[in-house]
Parts: sequence; structure tokens; C-alpha cells
Amino acid sequence: MAKPLTDQEKRRQISIRGIVGVENVAELKKGFNRHLHFTLVKDRNVATPRDYFFALAHTVRDHLVGRWIRTQQYYYEKCPKLGLDMEELEEIEEDAGLGNGGLGRLAACFLDSMATLGLAAYGYGIRYEYGIFNQKIRDGWQIEEADDWLRHGNPWEKARPEFMLPVHFYGRVEHTEAGTKWIDTQVVLALPYDTPVPGYLNNTVNTMRLWSARAPNDFNLRDFNVGDYIQAVLDRNLAENISRVLYPNDNFFEGKELRLKQEYFVVAATLQDVIRRFKASKFDSSNSAETAFDAFPDQVAIQLNDTHPALAIPELMRIFVDIEKLPWSKAWEITQKTFAYTNHTVLPEALERWPVELVENLLPRHLQIIYEINQKHLDKIAALFPKDVDRLRRMSLIEEEGVKRINMAHLCIVGSHAVNGVAKIHSDIVKTQVFKDFSELEPDKFQNKTNGITPRRWLLLCNPGLAELIAEKIGEDYVKDLSQLTKLNSFLGDDIFLREISNVKQENKLKFSQFLEKEYKVKINPSSMFDVQVKRIHEYKRQLLNCLHVVTMYNRIKKDPKKLFVPRTVIIGGKAAPGYYMAKLIIKLITSVAEVVNNDPMVGSKLKLIFLENYRVSLAEKVIPATDLSEQISTAGTEASGTGNMKFMLNGALTIGTMDGANVEMAEEAGEENLFIFGMRVEDVAALDKKGYEAKEYYEALPELKLAIDQIDKGFFSPKQPDLFKDLVNMLFYHDRFKVFADYEAYVKCQEKVSQLYMNPKAWNIMVLKNIAASGKFSSDRTIKEYARDIWNMEPSDIKISLSGEPSGGANKANGK
Repeated sequence: MAKPLTDQEKRRQISIRGIVGVENVAELKKGFNRHLHFTLVKDRNVATPRDYFFALAHTVRDHLVGRWIRTQQYYYEKCPKLGLDMEELEEIEEDAGLGNGGLGRLAACFLDSMATLGLAAYGYGIRYEYGIFNQKIRDGWQIEEADDWLRHGNPWEKARPEFMLPVHFYGRVEHTEAGTKWIDTQVVLALPYDTPVPGYLNNTVNTMRLWSARAPNDFNLRDFNVGDYIQAVLDRNLAENISRVLYPNDNFFEGKELRLKQEYFVVAATLQDVIRRFKASKFDSSNSAETAFDAFPDQVAIQLNDTHPALAIPELMRIFVDIEKLPWSKAWEITQKTFAYTNHTVLPEALERWPVELVENLLPRHLQIIYEINQKHLDKIAALFPKDVDRLRRMSLIEEEGVKRINMAHLCIVGSHAVNGVAKIHSDIVKTQVFKDFSELEPDKFQNKTNGITPRRWLLLCNPGLAELIAEKIGEDYVKDLSQLTKLNSFLGDDIFLREISNVKQENKLKFSQFLEKEYKVKINPSSMFDVQVKRIHEYKRQLLNCLHVVTMYNRIKKDPKKLFVPRTVIIGGKAAPGYYMAKLIIKLITSVAEVVNNDPMVGSKLKLIFLENYRVSLAEKVIPATDLSEQISTAGTEASGTGNMKFMLNGALTIGTMDGANVEMAEEAGEENLFIFGMRVEDVAALDKKGYEAKEYYEALPELKLAIDQIDKGFFSPKQPDLFKDLVNMLFYHDRFKVFADYEAYVKCQEKVSQLYMNPKAWNIMVLKNIAASGKFSSDRTIKEYARDIWNMEPSDIKISLSGEPSGGANKANGK
């Protein structure tokens, strides 16, 4: 007789049924056994866990296919064997190598929300053969290894060779009486792979279409005709390299030709696909060229997720003007109405500026179109601001100083009807500082769309115990309407509920402690405060400030070992871009400090420091539910939004942070007194820049800071290499744009408040519940609704698409037939 299901197992089954669309898990078991039978012609007893994973994945995909097809039609029309461990199968699944840091993860949340909200939406990208690198830590240093995430195949995707499309590069431009032609190009084929994106409890399955580069059969066969067949075949790799590997920088622009090829490749294939779909559903061939595409912006909205797809603007103009023969003015009007641009960073080194010479060689026609766009744009500025030459220079799409470059952010702004930042403070900085001239010219074009996260993955999936507790108190509807979490405020005085929330956290901590002990051979105190900072390693995110606090705590324990000290397990994780020397040195410092702290018997279980190797989504799902304190400590004015901060808040962690990015709105929602806010505000940073930041003033004035820096500088944490961190210390004194020393004192004092509150479990848990109750705003469902209504001119739908087995009559309301 099977043992009764635990609450977490029940919650998991409810979640599976909601997404997969089956009435009971028994249906999945039948499909699973069928797939396993066909996979294993030999004895079933020899099945490996990977065999079980693929059988289960194919079964789930089969159940999605019917709804997937029906969803696309609707838009056009208008178990494992008993005792098998689901978590074991989850461990087998590879993290998809598609995203780079928070931007890629945000896109995944948005796709989930668009399907759940019933929006007819498609996600487009590149099917990278190798994703962002796997990080190994060897002797404290980051080592990169290739992320061969497709080595076992991907059971969720389906190749669609019938929709393969040509993408052109190089060549030359010919102007004829019949129009402009781009000729003598090199062709690369874009092969689409489709992955289903299921909505929650609505039968909708949207599509994520990823393009893989393929060389045509006749690629470089001119070489074959002169006898060099081997070279001709080898040269195919030059074409197929386009989708080979994901560039691992998310906050630094790398102006490589391959990267520009990738950006144009995804744009060109996607726009062909979009126009094909438009013509198939709405195109009236009897219309003149003037009117054939009038309805295009009503049927198509394209959101440029940062500047990486900026070439979509000149590409759509090329299609309209050169191929569809629209007049320039009409083509430009449609293009502007179609595109909208989201800015994701204010760091100058992250903004894309492509050399004109490179674009001219790779995409000669597009450079001509960009020049034409720029000329008409500057003519407009000159008419509005006569003789203001400096304004023309600042607003031009072409930067003339030094190497001539195209400012891709300016191209996106000029070619879009809406521009948004991703948190209130970030959008204000975009309007008043980064793109001030543009916002003064067209103030109504600029908006804010604060980022969000999907509660389906970042609560139900990764923290089922907490999800179940919440459902018991306020019902299950909050999963699709996260604002309902405010109902939890009525339980702030419920001691039993507060203890239950604390117990879930403790269970998650115990489980994660076991993981850490197994992976890092460090004895973890599960009752200690789990103090976590996981994100890309970058100077502006200030992992250095966190590390200095660890050194300060270590020194305090050593100075007075008998003094009461709140035990902490400090966890820092993240990847450094392979070419980012200072970020790699920061990792080495953290691991070196950890080596000393973790092996000091005087410190014992009071303080541990772990550097979490190869931080990724599947690891985030483990660490976030176990976190007590979330570190969001970037210099004010540098983090656009952040989404990790939201994930921690939803999962019952308290935030220590600056007034930066979405932290500001989190403080507004929960009350600033329910976050640990410290340090300079944006205006303080600006004032310090104006005055001149002198790091040595803080070093001389703060004894604990001086001690920590001297230890690092003189080799206390690197006795075999005393000068190892000289460059890092030199940077902190003379080249620190992000002012670590300026916030050190406020940060350490704020951390003392954290420890003080942690000693009062009831007060801590009340604050935890207040934060969970206030996290409803940060659902990606809310974000996408705002995009849909304010930018895309679409309305979310609560329609539940009928399946073939359901009574006819089209679609039903999601909340009832």
C-alpha cells in the first residue's frame, strides 16, 4: 500500500496538474510508462535516472502539445514508478544555456506571465550550443569550462526545419531604377527550434522560438571547384559558429564581429518570421504597397529587451523600403509604432556602441539606413534648436569622437514609440541623466515598468512548504494574483502561523546545510543566520563591501571570543566575466578569507564563509528559500532594478540594502522600517562625486576598516603570496567608482541591527511576514499587464482555450466552463 502524500507532495501534484493540464497524475504515469517502454528495448531494470527524466519530460511535452497547437490556432482564429524521487529527476535536467545573468532570467519570467495571462506572445532568441560557462573554483580562482548543456539533447524542444530562413551578411549595395538591392551576400540559414511555454491553469501554451545557425549546402563550394573541398567543408563552421556560444558579459560591451553577427542573425530571422505570420493571418494582397502594412502595428508589437536587438529597427526599414516598396515616411511611421525599448543598465561601459567600419563591412545596407535615420532625426533637432551644435552632437546616433561608432541606445530611442526603465529610480535616472535630451524632446515617450518575478517558479516550485502555508491561510488564487498576499497582514498576531513560517525556513536551511556540507566539506550551523549575496560578480554590486564585513566580524570574534555573537553563515556566489580581472580577484579574496575563517578553531561555528560555485538557476532554487538575510548593497544609482531582491523577499528573507533599483519600491511596499536600509542615496553619491571622493579619509578615520584593509594588503589572508591583493587594495584607494569605503561604516552598523533583531525570533518572523505580504507588487504578471496595456495596446485574457476533448463552443473562462 502506497504511503500517504505529504503536503509538499500534494502541492507539487497540484502545480503539475495546473501547468501540464491533466486531471490526475495517473494520466502522466501511463504516458511515462509508454515512453519508458519505447526508450528501453532492454530490461527496464537497467534504466538510469536520465532515462526516467527523458521519459517524464517527453510525457509532459506530449500533454502540452495539444494545448500548444490549439493556442496557436486560437490566436489565428481570434508517473514515475512508485517510489521514484522527483527531486532526483529534477537534478538531471540541465539549466538551459540561454540567458546571461538577470536579463535572461527576467525574460523567462516574462514568458511565463505572458502565457498565464493569455497574451498571444512569442519569445525569440538564439539556440546557443554552449551557454554561459560553468564556473569551477580551483585554488580559489575562477576557471571557466564550456557549458555543453545540449550534450544529451533537449527533450522539450522540437526542430521546425519547414520554417528555416535565410540570413544575409557582407556583400554590397546596388542602387537601381527598380530600387536598392543588397547583393553578393553570404547566406546563413536560421533553423528554428520551438519550446512550449505553458500558462498556469488556462490551457494556453505559447512558443519560445530559438534560432540555430546552419550553413547552406553550397556554402563556399567555389573553393571546391578549385580543388579545396576540405577547406570548403571546414568553412561551414564559420557560419554555424553564430549560434555556437553565448557571450558571458552582461554588464560590459564587447564589440566583437561574432557578437554583431549574433545580434543581426536573431533579428533578421525573427522579423521574417513575424512578417510571414502577419501575412498569413491579416495581410490583404489586394491592398496597395501604401496600405498593405497599415495594420502591422495593430497586430505586431516588438519589445527590444535592451539594445542587443537594436538592429531590428534598420532591418524592418530595409524590408519595408527595399522589399515591400513602401515609401520611407510610411515605413518609418509603422516601424516607430511597432517597436518599444527597455533600458536595463546605466553603466556607460555596458551601453553598446558599434564601430561604423565593422557595421559597414558586415551590414552595408543597414549602415546606409542608419545614416538616413540619423540625418532625418538631426534635421528635426536642428529645426527645434537652431545653432545648438552641442545638442546635435549629444543626440546623434553616430558618435564622431575617435573611432566613429553607432550609439545603439540612441537608435532604439529614436526608432521606438515607448522607452522604459525597470524600476522607478532607474527610470528617473534614465530620464533626467542618461537620456535627458531625448526625454526633454519627447517626455511622453518615457515610462517606468518595474521588473517582476513569476511566483510559479520562485515560490510554488522552489518553496512548496511556504506556498502550502500561504494557500492554507488565503486560498490558492494568489498564485495568479500575487497582490492577494496582503491578506497575510491579518495574521501578524498569529503566533502559531509565525512559528509555522519559521519552521519552513528552518527545514529549508537544514536541507541546504546538508548540501553545503556535502559540496564544500564545511560544517554548517543550520541555526546560524544565513546571510546571502548571489549575483554576478561586479564592482558595482559590491561583494567587496560584504567581504570587508566578514573580515570585521572575524576580527571582533578574535578580539573578544567570549562576547555574545550571533552566528552567521555568509554565502557569496556568482560568476565573473572571463576577461574581468578585478572581478576574478574579488572571488580569490573571498575564497582566501573563507580559508582562514572556516579553519580557525577560535571562531568555530560562530562564522562561516562559503563561495557558492557555479551559481545558476537550479542552485538559486535551493539557496533562496533557505536565506535569512538578502544582500542588495550596490552603490545607489547603479543597479537598474534587480530581481533577486524580489525572489528573496517573496521567500521570507529580510533585505539589507541601499536605496537602489527595486529596493526603493520594496521599502515603499513593506515600509522602510521593515528593511535594513543603509548608506548613501543617489543625491549623496552625486554630492560626493562633486566634492571628490577620497578613500583614504575613511581608511584613516575608521579603525576596523583600516585593520581589515591592512590585513588584506599585507598578506594575512594570502601568506604564501603577500602581494596577491595589491591591485585590489590600490583600486579601493584610487580608482573605486563605487565608493566601498564611503558606505562601510553605515553598513557595519546596519548589520549590528540585523543581528540584534535576529536574537528576537518573534520580532524577526513578524518582519518576515510583513515582507512576504508586501511582495505582491513584484509579480511579473503585474509587470506584463503594464507592458500590455501601456505599450503593446493589448489586454490580458482570462480565456481558457478549449481542448479537442472538451465540448465545442470555442474558449471558456479560465475560472469556469
